[in-house]
Amino acid sequence: MTGIRVTTLANGLRVATDPVETVETTSVGVWVEAGSRFETAQINGVSHFLEHMVFKGTERRDARAIAEEIEAVGGHLNAHTSREYTAFFAKVLKEDLALAVDIIADILQEPRIDAVEFARERSVVLQEIMQSLDTPDDIIFDRFQETAFPAQPLGRPVLGSPRLIKGMPREAMLSYRQDHYGPSRLILAASGRVDHDALVAMAEKTFIRLPPASDKTRRKAKYRGGDWRDDRDLEQVNFVLGFEGVGYQDPDFYALSMLSALLGGGMSSRLFQEVREKRGLVYSIYTFPASYSDIGVFGIYAGTGETEIEELVPIVCEELVKATTDIGDDELARARAQLKSSVLMSLESTSARCEQLARQLMVFGRPIPVAEAVARIDAVDTEAVLRAGRRLLASKPTAAALGPIGKLEPYERIVERLRV
Repeated sequence: MTGIRVTTLANGLRVATDPVETVETTSVGVWVEAGSRFETAQINGVSHFLEHMVFKGTERRDARAIAEEIEAVGGHLNAHTSREYTAFFAKVLKEDLALAVDIIADILQEPRIDAVEFARERSVVLQEIMQSLDTPDDIIFDRFQETAFPAQPLGRPVLGSPRLIKGMPREAMLSYRQDHYGPSRLILAASGRVDHDALVAMAEKTFIRLPPASDKTRRKAKYRGGDWRDDRDLEQVNFVLGFEGVGYQDPDFYALSMLSALLGGGMSSRLFQEVREKRGLVYSIYTFPASYSDIGVFGIYAGTGETEIEELVPIVCEELVKATTDIGDDELARARAQLKSSVLMSLESTSARCEQLARQLMVFGRPIPVAEAVARIDAVDTEAVLRAGRRLLASKPTAAALGPIGKLEPYERIVERLRV
């Protein structure tokens, strides 16, 4: 990790840089430890709504000026909200870094959030939610998450619901920002052509009007599992089967990632070969290990037909059970190569390096050297992957299905198939 530096300012804001001298651009952003996991049930969706609102104007710039200033230098400015953080980031030519930092600092510190713009953007967010509700493969993942973590912040949708967004008062957003956007919860990260000391100096001059530091913490999550089904007149059945996974710092993190790769991580994976290539039951099938700071879920997604679902589920369960007892050396080697290449290929993108650096600081409190990550992958042996598989099946399954599901077998039968 040669060249990576981290400095904590007097106000608690962390500044981190990962220089890449062979490019002419810089990716820079602020990652805020504030996502849907930090919301109460009454204001679910406020993190994402606030992400929208900061772009609607500040004391110095209106919404048009924000867009025009960054695009006048050929830059890009964007943001996204997740369950554990919200990110505001830009990519610019190296000589325009100060402008990007100034704009990001401006929208985070002095967003107007006036009543007229609040009402207008509420409509935009509602349209985004309605678009999501019209998209079956968006719905299924939200319902899967809700079933895995019922009545908990981690189980609620990032976007919130139409009812909550329609009824959300402006004061709730102002209060949430005050509580969660303190400097100790922010990381300013940059990668590309960037000088660390220069970025620290920019941060010391610009990030001076943040709300006071707060000690707001996330609520501990408890995986529950269960069954959710919605029989709808759709062209496809969207099906997710999942289990309790692991957090980023869990010793089985890399073993479970390798299990995911060999089970459903590519065209050579067991599920792709057995379900799609050999039997033609799906167009899309894949596994996904989703980790959070302290817990995680592991899932399998499949999009299949009304009649094919009957044959699909037993095969998926059978392949899962096999993965707890038998893994070949060749497929373990392929999974290891996929995981290592993913880590190493991410180094070719300054945007990916920037986000990775910020998230590592947020989760681990330190940057993770690439050599350390590769060594952990190399240390995973067959028994570790088998153990990770057994650990999955020891938890209560979470099943979610949307579409014409008349031929989908009962949840209890799925549970029986997964007993090892």
